[in-house]
Formats: sequence, C-alpha cells, structure tokens
Amino acid sequence: MPKEIVLTGVTTTGTPHLGNYVGAIRPAIEASRDQNVQSFYFLADYHSLIKCHDPERVNQSSMEVAATWIAMGLDTDNAIFYRQSDIHEIPELTWILTCMTAKGLMNRAHAYKAAVAENEAAGEVARDRDPDQGITMGLFSYPILMAADILMFRASKVPVGRDQIQHLEMARDIAMRFNHHFGELLVLPEAVVDDDDTAVLVGLDGRKMSKSYNNTIPLFLPENQLRKLIMKIKTDASPPEAPKDPDTSNLFSIYRVFADEAAVSAMRKRYAGGIGWGEMKQILFETLNAVLAEPRRRYAALVADPPSIEAILKNGAQRARAYSVPFLAEIRKAVGIRSLSR
Repeated sequence: MPKEIVLTGVTTTGTPHLGNYVGAIRPAIEASRDQNVQSFYFLADYHSLIKCHDPERVNQSSMEVAATWIAMGLDTDNAIFYRQSDIHEIPELTWILTCMTAKGLMNRAHAYKAAVAENEAAGEVARDRDPDQGITMGLFSYPILMAADILMFRASKVPVGRDQIQHLEMARDIAMRFNHHFGELLVLPEAVVDDDDTAVLVGLDGRKMSKSYNNTIPLFLPENQLRKLIMKIKTDASPPEAPKDPDTSNLFSIYRVFADEAAVSAMRKRYAGGIGWGEMKQILFETLNAVLAEPRRRYAALVADPPSIEAILKNGAQRARAYSVPFLAEIRKAVGIRSLSR
C-alpha cells in the first residue's frame, strides 16, 4: 500500500527563533521519523524572493534554516528534504496551473487584498495612488506557486497555520479545475491545522513571537546572549512572595513547552506559593540552554561547513525529482505538450 504523502514548506526569511521551533520545526521533526508516511520538507526559496531582494540575505537565510532543521534532528534519511529551486519542474507546473487559474480567485487572496487595502487607505491622502502600486506579480501569483509545490508531489496532507488555510483551499480549487479539463491527475490536498495553544509562543514583549514584532529569541544564540534576552522578557510588578497565575505568565508559557511534565507540574506549585521573576527567568534560561546546547553545537558545525548542508539538499532534490520528473511528463502529455511523433 502506498505511503501517505505529507508536505511542508519552510520559509527562508530571517533567523529561526523559538517560536518557529515550537510551531513548526519540532512537530515536523517528530513527523519525519514516521516510517508509515512519506514526508517532504522544502526550503521555499522562490517564495522568499517576493519580499526579499537582497541576494546575500536570501542565500544566508536558506543556509541558516537548513542548518537549523538538520541540527534539530530532521530525519533526512526517511523524509525528503530539498530546496524548492532545485526542483526544476516546479516553475513549469506553476505556469501550467497559472493558465488554468481564474484571476478572480487570485483577487480574493488575503495577502493581495491586504496590500490593495493599504494602498487605498494611503490613497485617501494621495488621490492619484494606484491601488496596485508596489504589488508585484510574485505577490499576486504566490498561491499558484504554492499550489504547484503541493500538487507536484501529490500530497494528501499539508500542515499549515490558520493564515495559510486559504492557500490550501485555492490549491484544491486549481486542482479541481485542472482535473475537470485533463483527467484526475492531481490529488486534492487537505490542510492539517494544529489547534494546540502551546504551539504559539509569546515573545519578549508578551505578544506572539514574530520577526515582524522584533520580539523573538533566536534559537542558537550563545549562552550569554540567550540569558540576556530571557532577562528582558516582560513581567508584572508582583513581589516575589505573592501567589502568581502560571497561565497568565509569559515566562511560564515558554517554560511549559520545553520542560518535562513533572517539572511543569512542580513549577505550577511554585507559582501558587510565590516565586520571584528573576529566579524564574534563571530557571527558564537553564531549561532552554539544556535543551538547545547539543543542537547549538551541531548547528555551529553545519554552518561552518556549507558543503555538508548542500550535499544533504542535493540528495533530497534527487529523491524529490524521482517523483516530479515522471509526474510532470504525465501532466505535459495530458495538456498536449508532447512529441509530435507519438
């Protein structure tokens, strides 16, 4: 019986932080060890070009993200880990799907609508502002490229955040329209959304940890820098002896994700009896540092040896193209792009 195919895209913008690890990296790494599933994980470097036009940053981020996933324990023997730009069939499938996609569908994409709304709001001051000013075709067509990423490998399940559900629905719409015209070639993917509230980590200021808020804790900071950032996490002015509610504590919300069950239970009791924020920050630092020490060492070794990362990605691309090359040949034949001497 064929294995179920699960596909996950990994954004290559910015330096990975604790929120990325909890929300995406850790569950993906656990899933990568499942021998009953064929997992695909790819670095979405084409997608990064939509927002980042700094070539050095694009390249550096790809290395940092790949090294992070490998250092954290991604099973690259069982799972297929590759770089999007190494799968040459993806851009071709993107064009074929673009020719089957209604513009009206793309007009409804959240990212595009948000960009237009921003221009229209600015247009209240500048009456001659074009609603599409500054919006590239990359941003507008982003959902089609994402659809190609998924449909190329016939993925039936795609773990996503809630903000990506619409893109999965669009991929299904595009696939259904293609199949209606050319036969049942494309698998309609299902979104897998994790509703676990521990998967969303708070940042230094108490808001969701996000690069856009500049409140992140990078995964592989040196020990002294990690401790300094933890000491900056926002707390209230409660005295040490006052009982505290762990469920409203920024420090505890991070601690419970990295400590074991017994330690979390014991810490709840410490909160009820009163604990100083300085002491709690030190405990949180020690807990995080213990979890990250060995991955930090592996990460440092990987980024010091880029060819080792490249070799893993190239091997993953070779395995991925064992799927994409013959499947694109089927798709080309179905749409009429084939040899004249058939």
